[in-house]
Amino acid sequence: MANKLDDKGFEAEYGMVGGGPGSLIGEVHRKAAKFDGQAKIVSGVFSRSYDKTLQTGKELGLNEERLYKDFEEMAEKEATRDNGIDFVSIVVPNKFHYPAAKAFLTRGINVVCDKPLTVTLDEARELDKLTREKDLLFGVTYVYSGYPMVKQARQIVKSGDLGEIRVIQGEYPQEWLAAPVEKEGNKQAEWRMDPELSGNVNCVGDIGTHIENTVSYISDLEIDSIAANLSTFGEGRELDDNAEMMVKFSSGATGSFWCSQIAVGHDNDLKVRVYGTRGSLVWEQENPNYLTVSYLDEPKKVLSKGRDDLNSSAVDSLRLPGGHPEGFYEAFSNIYSNYLDALSDKKKGKEVDPENYDYPDVTEGVEGVRFIETCLKSSKQNSEWVDLV
Repeated sequence: MANKLDDKGFEAEYGMVGGGPGSLIGEVHRKAAKFDGQAKIVSGVFSRSYDKTLQTGKELGLNEERLYKDFEEMAEKEATRDNGIDFVSIVVPNKFHYPAAKAFLTRGINVVCDKPLTVTLDEARELDKLTREKDLLFGVTYVYSGYPMVKQARQIVKSGDLGEIRVIQGEYPQEWLAAPVEKEGNKQAEWRMDPELSGNVNCVGDIGTHIENTVSYISDLEIDSIAANLSTFGEGRELDDNAEMMVKFSSGATGSFWCSQIAVGHDNDLKVRVYGTRGSLVWEQENPNYLTVSYLDEPKKVLSKGRDDLNSSAVDSLRLPGGHPEGFYEAFSNIYSNYLDALSDKKKGKEVDPENYDYPDVTEGVEGVRFIETCLKSSKQNSEWVDLV
């Protein structure tokens, strides 16, 4: 395995499955992992085409002997190398998350995987079990928990300042699938609308699960049951491009979620609103450096990530002074940085409990798949209320 750096820090060596030519999320992962100098990519299988893997590997300056034809070969050979990878980053379409992650976990290699974790709950639970049996670290890149003001929102709710939480609203509208772009050469749309690659859902798995995770992270509430309506508006599509979900939490709070990829006029408009007995808060992904907080009998106020006193988890996630916008890349890098802190401690022989490191792990990944399957089950049953599966 890769050696630690001197006392100035730790640099892990990692490989990537997916992220070849034309990949958006692969490049995001590579930049995020590199952001703090804690990780270096050294191997990969970037495409089902070996020629494209070689092309991407050359662009990244990698040694050709550590470029592989498939993830099984990569997992087997990296596990037997003296300087084998410390972890793998998996950024392939959803259907391949499970077999790729399993290949590395069974060979003792830590994993970071894009969301959703898998396309079935049985697969997700198997990866969870493997991770624990092998005593490995498994990160799932639910990026919005990496934003400083989301961490501030979490602390405000945890402090009890809002009182008892009554209602939570989450929405995530986009317009990018309002037209049939999957028929016009858009590769991102093509695979998301293909059940053989995306699984049983599209919109709910792609962005609805982000609502679930962000709400869960901020509120720490557990979903009890869901009544969902998954719709397919695009002609000829097999998978959902819009969904509404009513939610009941085990605490007695209620919620409503809406995710859509056919909402004209919206780019990437995630919003979360939390309402309690004494106050409320609102966070908007497209205006991420601010958090609106309201209390009974007090003027509404907007907290700034640069001007106002924030809790330690938010402060530790800041990278720039106030007035300098921080966004998606910075939040993504916070996920990787916290994961790599855990990995560093693990390699030093320290006991590592993922709950003490602020990154989404395999447990959150499983919860995301539970949410997806419950929504799908409810929608198939004419939007009946369904207990969380």
